[in-house]
Amino acid sequence: MKKSLFVGALAATSLVAGIAQAQTLQAVKDRGELNCGVSTGLAGFSAPDANGVWQGFDVAKCRAVAAAVLDDPMAVNFVPTTGQTRFSALASGEVDMLARNSTWTFTRDIDLRLTFVGTNYYDGQGFMVNRELGVSSATELDGATVCIQTGTTTELNLADYFRANGMSYEPVPIETNAEAQQQYLAGACDVYTTDVSGLAATRASFENPGDHVILPEVISKEPLGPVVRDGDKEWEGIVRWTLFALIAAEELGITSANVSELAQGTDSPEINRLLGSEGDLGAMLGLDSEWAVRAISAAGNYGEIFSATIGDQTPIGLARGLNAQWTQGGLMYAPPFR
Repeated sequence: MKKSLFVGALAATSLVAGIAQAQTLQAVKDRGELNCGVSTGLAGFSAPDANGVWQGFDVAKCRAVAAAVLDDPMAVNFVPTTGQTRFSALASGEVDMLARNSTWTFTRDIDLRLTFVGTNYYDGQGFMVNRELGVSSATELDGATVCIQTGTTTELNLADYFRANGMSYEPVPIETNAEAQQQYLAGACDVYTTDVSGLAATRASFENPGDHVILPEVISKEPLGPVVRDGDKEWEGIVRWTLFALIAAEELGITSANVSELAQGTDSPEINRLLGSEGDLGAMLGLDSEWAVRAISAAGNYGEIFSATIGDQTPIGLARGLNAQWTQGGLMYAPPFR
């Protein structure tokens, strides 16, 4: 896909915003609230419940940061963003961070001058079809109509895959997951393509999820993770190391149930450094010594959050797979807290 004038303009806007708003931590403290950009609604990841309270895997990351910074996991203003609006919302300062299904790519990192602080979900692009089509492989989709969200990496991936396999398709552009669901169920497209996690979340919301099949092919790498503006190393460090604190907590056996007790001191130097009973890691972030205790207390460690929101015992039904701890054959790995 050729670089658009919008991309170049956004890069310039992002650079200015990053320089002009290099004191995000103080702005969040003064506001008393974290502005967190999320999706427009994706079950299990970020969506309001029946009471209008946002819940989900990505929501938990926002709440952990708010807890670390503001001592209140509920002090979050959730700002729904689409694939088209998410990066401009971050660049302009409308949100302090993004925690939504956004893929870390070269162009977004370098040209848009954004900072991906880490990966909280290793994903890949897939395809979902109605079981009645009788399709068992993506290689059988020649001539299909395909619902695809604009402003996403899936557009280019889709074009690459079909070209490489000598197939044609007709795109049906959509802007939000809700629109994709509506169009797909109405038969406006034969196929819906997005990250496999997004397909699982979308299918779980259907009245008859068993009528729909996620095909076996995974055609791309989609490392998803939180994003901040360039130019504010302090805020970047807070968001990055809050994510790492949740990942490390699972590896170290720190949970929402025992974190307060372990914070009193243990025989493990790394647990003590992470939870603040030894050293001054919090001060290096511009926070107090209990920042990680609050972050972990908000919704639990990485594994607790995964299990409660999108795991195999939830309607989303995702196995840990690549998102298991490195000690369990996965890719989840936090740098040392030292």
